[in-house]
Formats: sequence, C-alpha cells, structure tokens
Amino acid sequence: MHHPHHRSSANSILLTMATIIKSEERNFSESPNKIDGFKIFTEQSRVMKGVNPKNLNFDIRLLQPQQCSAPYHFHRFSEELFVILSGSCKLRTPNGFDTVSVGDILFFEMGESGAHQLYNHTDAPCTFLDIRTYIGFDVCEYPDSNKLLIAPSFEIFAKDATLNYFEGEEKIPEKWRNGWE
Repeated sequence: MHHPHHRSSANSILLTMATIIKSEERNFSESPNKIDGFKIFTEQSRVMKGVNPKNLNFDIRLLQPQQCSAPYHFHRFSEELFVILSGSCKLRTPNGFDTVSVGDILFFEMGESGAHQLYNHTDAPCTFLDIRTYIGFDVCEYPDSNKLLIAPSFEIFAKDATLNYFEGEEKIPEKWRNGWE
C-alpha cells in the first residue's frame, strides 16, 4: 500500500513530516541594521531547523517597550497576518490607532488599505506571530517617508523619482552607431 507521505525508490525512502517548533526552543536575536525606535527581535528556531517556506513565510517577533515594528508601510504583492502572543501594543492603520492584545488577530490586505505599524507603548515586551504571503518578490511602500522598497534585493528608492518609460531613450541611434545598417 502506498502512503501519501512516503516516497520510495530502489535506493532511498523520503519521509516528509511536519516541522514542530516548540515554545521552549525559542531563541530571539535582534534584527540587524535597525536604528533606535525600530529595534525588533526575530525568533531564530525556524531558520535553525532549516524551515524555508516558499509561499507562506512566518516569524515570531519580539517588540520591546518604546519600539516600532517597522516604519509605517504596506505591501503591494503580499498579505500579512499578525497574532499577538503576549503583551500589548498600539496599531496604526489608515483608520487610525487601536490597542491590540494577546489573542488578537490582525490582517493586512495588499495595497494602501493594508498599511500598518506597531508601537509598543507598554513597559513589557510584546510578541507576535508574523505570517505573510510571498510570491518571490514584493514592493513595500512607506507613506510617511515616500519610499519604495523592492524585495528580495532590498533596493530602496524615492517614490517621487518616477520617470516616463521612454525618458532617456531619445538618442538610441547614437548608441548603435553603425549597427543598424
């Protein structure tokens, strides 16, 4: 009988299983290259266990008091869902500000209406599960600072630096010199 989670060949058997990340295995480290006011910690056991999601990425984040999760932003090609696991913090969205606490589920749709930012206004850490779709790329927009971030390269551009598609292409025959003949 063939079992759906087993694949066998003459030389090997591949057994696929769920990966379990136990709460006692949590190991938070500060996310690199952050500045004061935006220091956030990410739980490392997913990476340590070799879990590399293809389309549904996730991390557990720890937000210390008086820190923001990230600059206020939205994703053009990704949905995000947070589940508050411990503590409490303030949530900023296009609808204003709200306090979120343990057990609250926060869904951020693609586009401007899904803009969000967390701020820990308390004296205790806040942890949350951060789940997001990922299709191999994303563009994040930062309304407060008028920036665009392209993932996964993490190139950052000023949003207002838009150009016409054919700008700078007027002298293309000169680039070809005699190549068109």
